[in-house]
Amino acid sequence: MTKMLRAATIGLVVVSLAAQLTAPAVAAPTKLKFGACPPDSGALRQTACATLKVPLDYAKPNGRQITLLISAVGSLSAKHYMLVNPGGPGASGIGVEQLVSVGLPEKVNDQYAVFSFDPRGVGHSSPVDCGDFSKLIKHPSLPYKPANSQQERQRVQQAKQVAEQCGRKAKDLLPYITTDNAARDMDRIRIALGRDKIDYLGYSYGTKLGATYATMFPQHTGRMILNSVVDPLVSTYRTAYEQDPAFEARAQALFAWIAGQDKAYHLGKTAKAVQAVWDKLRSDVAKKPAGGRAGISEVDDLLGGSLYTDAEWSSVAEAIVAYRHGDPSALLSITDQLATQAVDPAQLAYNCNDPGWPRNWGTWRADTKVANYRAPHFAWLNTWYGAPCAFWPVGPAAQTKIGSTKVPPILLIQPRYDGPTPLIGARRMHAVLTGSRLLVENGGNHASYLFSKNPCIDAKAEKYLLTGQLPADGNCPAGS
Repeated sequence: MTKMLRAATIGLVVVSLAAQLTAPAVAAPTKLKFGACPPDSGALRQTACATLKVPLDYAKPNGRQITLLISAVGSLSAKHYMLVNPGGPGASGIGVEQLVSVGLPEKVNDQYAVFSFDPRGVGHSSPVDCGDFSKLIKHPSLPYKPANSQQERQRVQQAKQVAEQCGRKAKDLLPYITTDNAARDMDRIRIALGRDKIDYLGYSYGTKLGATYATMFPQHTGRMILNSVVDPLVSTYRTAYEQDPAFEARAQALFAWIAGQDKAYHLGKTAKAVQAVWDKLRSDVAKKPAGGRAGISEVDDLLGGSLYTDAEWSSVAEAIVAYRHGDPSALLSITDQLATQAVDPAQLAYNCNDPGWPRNWGTWRADTKVANYRAPHFAWLNTWYGAPCAFWPVGPAAQTKIGSTKVPPILLIQPRYDGPTPLIGARRMHAVLTGSRLLVENGGNHASYLFSKNPCIDAKAEKYLLTGQLPADGNCPAGS
């Protein structure tokens, strides 16, 4: 259920710093030719872009090549280069370089050029194309929690069809869409930029990618910050079962927040009362979908999507109030968005190539039934997101064991109540990356470094980026 950082919730005003990128400085030789970005890439104004050829299969470096799109902001004569990944997996990085650059403190920005890229299989970097799924996945969709064996069989059949269609249409790419290969691509980017070491900022899945890079290429790893940290010790399949109770806890925090705003929303004065209202809404749309297309699964997606950042909580409350007053527009809006994002082929390609996915559906059912006791709003939802991996036509691929080599000092920043990447993952990453430091922020906003104000976190990270000196392990108050 891990998603990319959503730029719409960041609220930054972007100031372009890319003017010098079209004319590489002598002090920073590069093989990349920066110019205009593709119009449909998502690049913000005046961001510079370049392309780079890399091997599809690194075991055959002179074989078929694929093309990566790289974006940049800042000066090529900057003292430091920072590469950024926003998460996903399968999320485009184009546009994130600007958001990060603007968010960096002025002293840091003066020393850094910021780069991002579409990872292989994503966006403009030889994307995985599984074709059209609009006829397969309709809205309102089936309930996430099956009411009977027939509904479960229908969901399983959908998952099989997604896997089969991806295997048929993208069979040449799928075996090579892996985190290890994305890390190898990062090193090719470093080489093309003419740098012996490159600094890195990774969010969510980007923490796994960064930690993998540091393990594979420790001698070329500079200052690295990982925010909202993925658990390095469990499979991607098991990660979902860590997420379930963390999402449920975030939902309870949301209900409690709405209860605290009862004068504004009148949805109940306790978290229990607000949850009862929410569950009544779910029951109502299950019987009669709003607008004929927003049913129980669609409102479950609305709840799940809102838990990445507190900034979305008022929108959920307003959607409930509006629906109770006869206006389903907010529910229909999320439904229409889901209709355009029925399947994320790149995310599936990265996830499903990982080891550890059971091929026996009975294992999934048994594990999800257990998870449902602790996370009744999310267990089945999370299971169906990953279900095509039970039938994936390729893999599993070999995967680097994070921390299996000595890595340079790395800074981990983790929200205590993060739903998509629970705290246990950050603690385990801290344990396997010897010499790393862990700052725990007493909040729940996912991947919020640079995008929310937190003087405690920001000051410690700034010092690290400027000097390379890591802070001590510690705790910080929640940001704003």
